[in-house]
Amino acid sequence: MKIRDWDQNLKVRLFGESLINITFWMFFPFMAIYFTEAFGKDKAGVLLIVSQIFSVFASLMGGYCADVFGRKRMMVLSAYGQGAAFFFFALASSPWFSSPHVGFLCFTIAGICGAFYWPASQAMVADVVPEEHRSSVFAVFYTSVNIAVVVGPIIGGIFYERYRFGLLLVGAFSCLFLATLLARRLRETAPMRENGGLTRGKWQEFLWQQIRQYSVIVRDRIFLLFIIAGILAAQTFMQLDLLIPVYTKDTVERQTLFSFGDWSLTLSGEKAFGLLISENGLLVALCTMWATRWMERYHEQTAFVGSSIVYGIAIFLFGQMTSIWGLIFTMLLFTFGELMTAGLQQTFIAKLAPEEMRGQYFAAASLRWTIGRAIAPLSITATTWLGYEWTFFLLSVLSFISAALYAVMFRQFAKRAAAPL
Repeated sequence: MKIRDWDQNLKVRLFGESLINITFWMFFPFMAIYFTEAFGKDKAGVLLIVSQIFSVFASLMGGYCADVFGRKRMMVLSAYGQGAAFFFFALASSPWFSSPHVGFLCFTIAGICGAFYWPASQAMVADVVPEEHRSSVFAVFYTSVNIAVVVGPIIGGIFYERYRFGLLLVGAFSCLFLATLLARRLRETAPMRENGGLTRGKWQEFLWQQIRQYSVIVRDRIFLLFIIAGILAAQTFMQLDLLIPVYTKDTVERQTLFSFGDWSLTLSGEKAFGLLISENGLLVALCTMWATRWMERYHEQTAFVGSSIVYGIAIFLFGQMTSIWGLIFTMLLFTFGELMTAGLQQTFIAKLAPEEMRGQYFAAASLRWTIGRAIAPLSITATTWLGYEWTFFLLSVLSFISAALYAVMFRQFAKRAAAPL
C-alpha cells in the first residue's frame, strides 16, 4: 500500500509524528545523564523506575480511553499534555531557574501522556487500514522512528551540553504543533454506537479484562518461558538510553575520531553517545528487512538463542571499552543482536497462540517490554554498588540466562508440536 493511497489521517500523522520524533530524540537519550548528575545514580535509578510504573498503568488504560473518548481526542490531548510538560521542563532547566525535581515531574507527566497517545494511534491505523495492508503501514511509521533515531541524537550530541533549555523548548513547541495539526486535520475514526455516541464501558471492567488477558501466561508454560526470557533480554537492549549514555559520559574522554591534516573531529563522551545511538538507528533502518530474510533461513531457535548470546557478548564488551572506535564496533555487534529477531518476534507469537486467543497472546507478550522497561533503570543504581564493569557483567549474565531459557522453551515447543492431537 503506497503512501499516496493512505487515508488523510495517516498522511497528516506521518508528517507530524516524524517531526516530533526527531525533536524528541534530540534530548531523550541524554535524560539518564541529566538525572544521574542531578540526583546521583542510586536515586536516579529508583526515580526512573517509578516514572515507568506510572507509564505502565497509563498504557493499560490507554485502550479504554481511546474507545470511550475517541482516538482523535486522546491523541490531541496527549500531544498538548506532552507539549506543556516539556515546556515546564524547559523552564526548570533554563538560565533563570533550575529544578531537577520539577524536571523529573514534567518528564514523568510527558511519559504518561505518551503512554495514552500510543494505543489511540495504533487503533486509528486499525480503523482506517484494511488488515492485509496494516503491516506495511506500521513498517513505514517504524522506519520514520528509526530515521529520527539517526538524526535526533546527532543534533542533540552537538547542542545538548550547552543548550539543553533550547532543545527542550523545541521539543515542547513541536508537541504543541503536532497537537494543533491533529486537532485541525484529523477526523474521528472510533466505532460509533447506534445512537451516534462512542463505545462506552466502565474503566474498572476494562482494567480487569486486561489483567485477565495477561493471566494467559500462567496457563501456557511455553509462553511463560518466552515472556521471562524476553524480560531478561530486555535488560540489555533497554540500556541503550539508560546505562550506556551515563557510562560514555563518565568514562569516555575527549578523543579524536578522524584527523586529516590540520582538521580533526574530536568528540566528548556525550557526543560519542549521540554518534553511537545514531549508528544503531541507521543500521536498524537500513538492515531490518535484510536481516529478517537472512534469519528466516535458520530455525527460530537459532535466531532467539543467538540474539541473546550476541546481546550478552556486546553488553559485556561495552563495560570494557573506553575508546570511541571500540564502542562503535561494540554497537555494531549490539545492533546485530537486535536485528536477529526484529522481524521474527510477532510471527513466533502468532505461532504460539491458539487462533481464538491471538489477541490475548499479543497483549500479554507486551509484558516483555513493560516489565523490562520498569526494572531496567536498576542498572544505574547498581553501578553505585558494583561499579560499571561488574554491572555490565551482570547484564551479560542475564542475557545468557535468557538464551538458556529460549533453548528450553524451544525444546518444549518441539515436544508439543510432535505430540498427537
